[in-house]
Amino acid sequence: MDMLELTNTPSDADTASILAALAAFNEADIGPSNRQPLAILIRDDEGEVSGGLYGYTGWGWLFTQYLVVPEVHRGQGVAGKMLEMAEAEAKSRGCHGAWIDTFNPVALKTYQRQGYEIFGQLPEFPKGRTRTFLKKSL
Repeated sequence: MDMLELTNTPSDADTASILAALAAFNEADIGPSNRQPLAILIRDDEGEVSGGLYGYTGWGWLFTQYLVVPEVHRGQGVAGKMLEMAEAEAKSRGCHGAWIDTFNPVALKTYQRQGYEIFGQLPEFPKGRTRTFLKKSL
């Protein structure tokens, strides 16, 4: 048996090796994911990225992994606009669904306003909050 090693400092190469092994397994099992990154950047007056959306498309789905709106732009519909842009791009890539998760109650309401529906919850993640998983048909 291969040796097992617990670490809290995996190298980028270690992480890439794990991802490559998983991708190879999944491709053999269910076919290629056609995974492609997707990002929408919010730039400040100096051109620096101050927020945005990051995720990917794969297996016909858009997954929004990170979404942050700088405080100065909150309450102006920026999150909704970014989700609309990401969904439009995902559709152009052939996606039929989108999913996202959050433990922020304000973000949860934002996603629901955009047509996302709850499909699962994980209570006390983190303590005192509920992590909510949402999906949307595209």
